[in-house]
Order: sequence, then structure tokens, then C-alpha cells
Amino acid sequence: MLRSLYAGISGLRSHQTMLDVTGNNIANVNTVGFKASSVQFQESLAQLVQNSTLPQADAGGSNPAQVGLGVQISAITTNFASGSRQATGVPTDLMIAGDGFFMVRAGGETLYTRNGAFSFDAAGRLVTADGALVQGWTAQDGAIVPGQGVGTITLPVGAIAPGRATTAASAAGNLPSDKAVGETIVRELEVYDAEGAARQLQLTFTRTATGWDVTDGTSTTSLAFVNGEQTGASTIVSGGVTVDLSGLTGYAELSTAALGEQNGAPAGTLLSYALTEDGSLVGTFSNGDTAVLARLALAGFVNPGGLEKAGSSHYRPSANSGEPTVGAAGQDGIGGIVSGALEMSNVDLSQEFTNLIVAQRGFQANARIITTSDEVLQELTNLKR
Repeated sequence: MLRSLYAGISGLRSHQTMLDVTGNNIANVNTVGFKASSVQFQESLAQLVQNSTLPQADAGGSNPAQVGLGVQISAITTNFASGSRQATGVPTDLMIAGDGFFMVRAGGETLYTRNGAFSFDAAGRLVTADGALVQGWTAQDGAIVPGQGVGTITLPVGAIAPGRATTAASAAGNLPSDKAVGETIVRELEVYDAEGAARQLQLTFTRTATGWDVTDGTSTTSLAFVNGEQTGASTIVSGGVTVDLSGLTGYAELSTAALGEQNGAPAGTLLSYALTEDGSLVGTFSNGDTAVLARLALAGFVNPGGLEKAGSSHYRPSANSGEPTVGAAGQDGIGGIVSGALEMSNVDLSQEFTNLIVAQRGFQANARIITTSDEVLQELTNLKR
């Protein structure tokens, strides 16, 4: 039988594979995080018709004569170039700006994906659209402990920020120097103990001949002024709270002295959350505190092109991808995280439609090889009539 017949068949098969890959790329043009693939061809084994010969004294050498036996697929490669950003405004929609993959747990194995369309399920776990559990580190006392293993990220619904005892406060404003000696001004400030229980801290300012005396009923300190300015910074300790009085002035006619900021807080409940560029899940509590609740884990590969597609825009490691390097966003060559946006497919439609034309014409050309070979065989059979 003619070798060209089988060469044409191999061409049909190879170009059919190219059509399949191109069609899949076009079908996933709007798939979040999809990476386009491309087909590479290579020549099949060539049959040696005549060996090469060495040059002789009275004759030159000859080159080998070979006839190719067709074409075959050498590789189907995945293009991991970043896709364009699509803003969604949804805080759990995440995009990796740079290299790296999200880690998810599905079917008892850890998989990797660029699709960051996440949400929280009824149990408070961060999941993908098909229910795979997003992996990361859970914070302990508001901090990520180095060296801990990755696990499922869970939003601690009903979490409580503990109360914080007040240890420092400050006073600011003006104590009027035109007050009569012996007149008093009383100022109060709400402070908190270690359990978050509130109490009133009360300071009484009494006008003296040289300035003002400040007392909480137990301890007393004196403030002196020259041209309205204190001659030295002063503090008073009341019930374990150190009150900074250096912000007070002593000009006439203005009575604006007040007790201001303090560093204590009551216990608070979780109100909202946000995801930051380093993948941290930060919670905001009703008492004004913020704390890191968890952090997403990202993975990098030496050869991402060696990853095996596992469906649902997921990948699993293969023998040629290398082992994953797990780290936080922005570390060890891993990209940052953009919240409220998704990475779109990196399919280039103009290139894919061009590939369709190339594959179609290649398929047609190889089909002509088969029909031409068939006509030659027909001529051979017609030699004997």
C-alpha cells in the first residue's frame, strides 16, 4: 500500500486534534481563570530508503534517502499568561496579580486553580462555585502562627473581640485662667477594665493661685502655666489609668478642657470582613477593633506547564510540574491578591479563529492526499482488465 495514504491519515488525526483543542479554547472564552492550550506537531518516524556512503578517492559520498511516514502530536501546551481583570465589587471574588494558584480541597485531594470566584457557605467556610474548600491558615489571637499547616478557611461567625483594659488617656483643651481661686471644673471619661466593663473616670480641676490642682479623689497633681502654656508636662494616675495632661493650656475666658482618647474597649462582636492584598481575611468588630481571622495560601510551581487539568478549572501536580511551593501572597515570587475582581480567560479569539482556518485547511489538504492515493491505487487496479 502507498505510504502517502497513511501519511494522510496521520495528518487528518493530528489536525482533528488541533480542531478539538481550538474548539475547547473558544468554548471557554468566558470561563473565569481558563488558560488556553495550543497543539504542536512533529514529524513521525522516517523510513530509510538508501543509506549514506563515505567519500572515496575516486567518488564522492552520498546522503541518506528517507521517506517520512506522516505527522504526530508532540505536545499540547497550556498558556499560563494572566488574563484580563474584571471588576465585580464582590469582596470574595479574588484575582491573583502575578504567578501562583489558589489551593482548594476537593474529593480528598488538594487541587490548584486560578478561578477566584469564592463565597462563604452555610457553615462559614470559603468555597469555590462547585463546593471545593479554599485552603489557608487560621489566625490565633489575631496573628498567623509561622509554620502551621494549611486548612479550610472559615469565617468565625459570632466571633467576639475581648475587652481591653484602659491604661492610658489624655486631656486637651483650655483651663480658663480668669476663674476665681477655688472654683472647680469636673470632667468625666468612660474607661474599661480587663473584662470590658465600663466605668467613669472623673477628674476635678480646682483653680489655685498658681494654676490648677487636678484630683481624682485619691491622688492629686498640680499644673502651672506661664503665658497660657504649661511649664512642664504632667500626668495623673487614676485607678491604673495614666492620664496625660500635657495637652491642656491656661488662657483666659476659654473653658474647653476635656478628657479625650483612651486605649480601652469593651468586648465586641464581628460586624464585617475584608480581604487584603496579602490574602488576609480581616474582621471588623463592633468595638472598633480589627483582627486578622485567616490568610489564604497560594502555591507556585517551577513548571506550571506540567500541571494536569483536573476539570472545573482545577489542576493537579504531575511528574514534570515539580512540587508546589506554598506561601502567602507577595512572597517567594507569588503574586498579590486583588479583592473584588476576577481573572478572565486568556483566550485570544482572533488567534483561535486563525487556528481554526489553519486546522481546517490542513485537514482538507491531508484529505486530498488520501483521495489522490486512492486514485493512484485505482489506476493500478485498472492495469489488469
